[in-house]
Order: sequence, then structure tokens, then C-alpha cells
Amino acid sequence: MAHQDDGSGFSRRTFIGSIGVGAAGLLAPLGAGAAAQAAREVAAGATVAVTLQINGQAHRLEVEPRWSLLHVLREVLGLTGTKPGCERGECGACTVLIDGATRNACLTLAVEVEGREIRTIEGVARPDQPSAVAQAFVDEDAFQCGYCTPGQVMAAEGLLARSPHPSPEEIRAGMSGNLCRCGAYPHILKAVERASASRRGGRP
Repeated sequence: MAHQDDGSGFSRRTFIGSIGVGAAGLLAPLGAGAAAQAAREVAAGATVAVTLQINGQAHRLEVEPRWSLLHVLREVLGLTGTKPGCERGECGACTVLIDGATRNACLTLAVEVEGREIRTIEGVARPDQPSAVAQAFVDEDAFQCGYCTPGQVMAAEGLLARSPHPSPEEIRAGMSGNLCRCGAYPHILKAVERASASRRGGRP
């Protein structure tokens, strides 16, 4: 079948050809951009230098950008008080304080907290000088197996930092993100109440 030409020199064949050329021109920059993006990707296993402020001490480290704070605390620094649990931010076992606010270490990249103050259970539950919260957990027998206790203590520290005198309802809400498979919740609530009273100079 012959291709019709209306006399202008512009046929269906030249129209289709011009579309192909135009599309190639548009795709070329995209391909170059993708190649440039690939060149910027960090090679597997590559590390970056970070300085983490943990419990008042600076730690200069080489970490992979994908490493969680939980991994760095436990596997690199040996601070094993912060516990792995679900590792998806649901159980609270890995709770730490970042600039005084509670965070799940399993969902926090080590590189994103450089320059910020990180506090772990090792910084509040020293045998020679436990915090009021840590001591209250002991006094109220607020644990059984103890696996979740570091995260519970850190959650309570964060709660009392933002609300020094919480009501029972506020305590329940503030501690709700931390699970205890042993079911020690009544004692945990009493421990937080005791720590609050202790901090304000009252008696539990």
C-alpha cells in the first residue's frame, strides 16, 4: 500500500519517524541521570565515620549507613542492655532516649543521630548510682524475666522527663508502647508512680 502525501512533504512515515527521534531525545537525559544516580550509590560494605554521644561519652566509629542504632550499640560498642525484640518498633525492648525523647533503636539509623545525646540503660542503671526510676523498678519488683525491663525503664525515664507528675492514666498511655510478656504491668505502673513521687521529694 502506497503512503499518501498531501503535497506538503509530510507523510505518515515522516510523522512516525519524527516521534521516534523526539522520544529518543527525551529518554537520553533520563538515561544519563540514572547512570549518574547509580554512580552516587554507596558500595556494599562501605563505611562512614560518625561520632556518637552515648551516656556522656563520645564514640568515634566507622559504620555502614544501613546499620541501626540497636546494632551499633550491641554489636559494635558492647552496650547489650538495649535489647532486640521484634526489631520493627512494636515491642519497645530497644527503647533509648535521643535528646531526652524516647526512640526505638531498631528503627533509628546510627548515622542519623550523630551529634545528638543518646542515653541507654547503662547510663541510668549503674549499680553504684541507679536513677530514681531504675531503683523504683527494683523496689516495686517491676519485672519477672527482666528482658523488657531496660526498655521499660527508658520509657519511664522519657515519660517523667516530659511529665514529671503523671496521672495513672498518663502513665498507662506513656508506657503503652512497651510490652511485657510476663504481665508485670501492675508493678510497672507502681514503679513509675514511685519514681515520680521520689523525684518530687514525696514518699511512694
